[in-house]
Amino acid sequence: MSVAAKIAGFTAMLVAVFVGAAFAGAEVDPDIEGASKTHAGAEQMEQHETGGGAEAVPGLAVAEGGYRLVPDRTELAGSNARFAFRIVDAGGQTVSDFDTEHARRMHLIVVRRDFVNFQHVHPAQLADGSWEAEVDLDPSGVYRAFADFSTEGRSLTLATDLFAAGSFRPAPLPPVEEVADASDGYEVSLDSAGAEAGGSTPVSFTVRKDGQEVRSVEPYLGADGHLVALREHDQAFLHTHPEGEPGGSGPISFDVEYPTEGRYRLFLQFRHRGQVRTAAFTQEVRETAELRSDPSGLQEPSSDHGEEAGNGH
Repeated sequence: MSVAAKIAGFTAMLVAVFVGAAFAGAEVDPDIEGASKTHAGAEQMEQHETGGGAEAVPGLAVAEGGYRLVPDRTELAGSNARFAFRIVDAGGQTVSDFDTEHARRMHLIVVRRDFVNFQHVHPAQLADGSWEAEVDLDPSGVYRAFADFSTEGRSLTLATDLFAAGSFRPAPLPPVEEVADASDGYEVSLDSAGAEAGGSTPVSFTVRKDGQEVRSVEPYLGADGHLVALREHDQAFLHTHPEGEPGGSGPISFDVEYPTEGRYRLFLQFRHRGQVRTAAFTQEVRETAELRSDPSGLQEPSSDHGEEAGNGH
């Protein structure tokens, strides 16, 4: 055998050895195996935090389900700032067909990141399908804008940050209190005992004017009131509407499904004597009994209840 042939054979043998070692290492590498387990655990924790389902908590993303919020610009300022935006589909085309929900085709919620200056406006749709609204970005700071809408029967909440340049000092989250001022002699009391994450929490509000209970409010956007709840730190968005038909008497009642424990800022809007008013509360939400017994959220269901759990929602 020639020298060249011997060298070629030896080289081929070395390549085979290294390739085999690489494949063997990939199969037993503890770091790879650990990374796989860690990723699986993270997925389970994320599903648990969002209620066990695949859908994310609304308001945390600019895109979801093939739709995306595209702002014209995000650096705005002043009490009469013009905010323009589009909703585009997976192909990048501007969506122009929206469903009517709660008497409007688009609801825009804007609030500073520290929960100051809450506002709920209804943008005007332009001929090209885009939207624009006048918003109040005074005082300065970072604001969160939530586009709350429905298209083709699917309700979505997409969000983006808006930046109002200037001096900014964040305000602390107000303490938990049972009564909130709604200005001009109006006060609203909150009744929500034992708020827990993951389930339905009854929440009711009683409106008083100059100390006297307001027995009946006027319908606002087809309901007796509207409630927006925002989670502390990331402003996860919950938009809830009251139980029963509009025009009822007594407290304004809701069922709120808080996705996780923590503190939330609640904004109730109602109409009385032709004017819409807002009352804001801080709500402390506890973890569920299941989480207290299993903090990891990864406990496997017992065999006695496996069939029942599999048939649940």
